[in-house]
Amino acid sequence: MAALQEDKRLPQSTKLRQHKYLNNVIEQDHRFLQRLIKSGLGFKSFNTARRTIKGYEAMNILRKGQVIGVSKGDVLAQLNFMAQIFEVTA
Repeated sequence: MAALQEDKRLPQSTKLRQHKYLNNVIEQDHRFLQRLIKSGLGFKSFNTARRTIKGYEAMNILRKGQVIGVSKGDVLAQLNFMAQIFEVTA
């Protein structure tokens, strides 16, 4: 990291923050998705798998309330948000 900062590849303001259990947090977040993906194996192409998994992740983010303006557990707001995105009347 110091060498990258000296070579001007990284800004001097970049800080290295080590977190011992960061990978565990990420794995816990994706546990729900892994359960869905295992049941959906059998994709015909890489692009199909990529798009499907992106959809799973987007719906999980919406369900968890991580979208600005859509509260967690507010199903009606989630439906309205999805209708607005896909330009469908709810």
